[in-house]
Amino acid sequence: MRVASVPSDHVYVRHLSPVGGSDGVRRLPVDPPGPWRPSPVLEPTWLRAHAVDVDLVHVHFGFEHRPARQLRTWVEVLDELALPLVLTVHDLVNPHLLDQTPQDVALDVLVPAAHEVLTLTPGAAAEVQRRWARTATVVPHPHVVPLDRLASARPVGGPFTVDVHGSTRANSGAHLVHDELVRAVADLPGARLLAAPMRRVGDAELWGRLSAVDVFVLPYLFGTHSGFVEACHDLGTTVVASRVGHLAEQQRVLSFDLGVPGSLTAAVHRAHALRPRWQAEPGARAAQRDTVAARHADLYARARAA
Repeated sequence: MRVASVPSDHVYVRHLSPVGGSDGVRRLPVDPPGPWRPSPVLEPTWLRAHAVDVDLVHVHFGFEHRPARQLRTWVEVLDELALPLVLTVHDLVNPHLLDQTPQDVALDVLVPAAHEVLTLTPGAAAEVQRRWARTATVVPHPHVVPLDRLASARPVGGPFTVDVHGSTRANSGAHLVHDELVRAVADLPGARLLAAPMRRVGDAELWGRLSAVDVFVLPYLFGTHSGFVEACHDLGTTVVASRVGHLAEQQRVLSFDLGVPGSLTAAVHRAHALRPRWQAEPGARAAQRDTVAARHADLYARARAA
């Protein structure tokens, strides 16, 4: 089964393949090298030129720049070429957009058109059912951090350390929680707060930053799912996350209500008191990845047979 993924060069997509061996699925290296650009798979001309080389198209994200009219034309070309469409709904709301209209209209085209719809959590599946009357198959997010990195021991000793996801993304509320977070950490003897901006770094540096802290705060204004929740679970870093979307269904997190005074403080203080170690076990993550791969292979076969 030859699958054109949108995008193709992303850790989530790479980890849909089994850990060892082959499941009969070959995900084509479609994305051009270098900085992110829109996937060429979303071009009707690309579909026509590569139709003989592709058995199925699987869309994940990176389509919000396409107007509904263009997406409808693209879906018509898929039908013309008898190429099944599989859609994983990662984002019911797009973390990069303040105005959700482009995301909404795109999903209004793609969800009804897909032969198979997937999502990551039961809560998101319920929203898909409510909004589009489509049954979404729930397949959990696989590991993000490489399996060999999961087996590495966490640093021991040192002060209780809190970090925060501060970025320029549209859904970042880091500026709203800064003052309360400073006070919350100052109340804990010997604790320290890291609040350096989340600049773009390589994976190894990011895993090092996440594994060096006890708590990572995700102050999202809105969202659906988060790869940071999975990465922190892989590394054993406690997530304190705003109560948005379905993050708490992905892995265990300590939730707080953004804009409610004292809610973040209570969550951080609870993390300090509990010192949870909700870390993924490498063998369990490997087994989960193989299950995720098998589930995708089954759904691809079902889409092809439809």
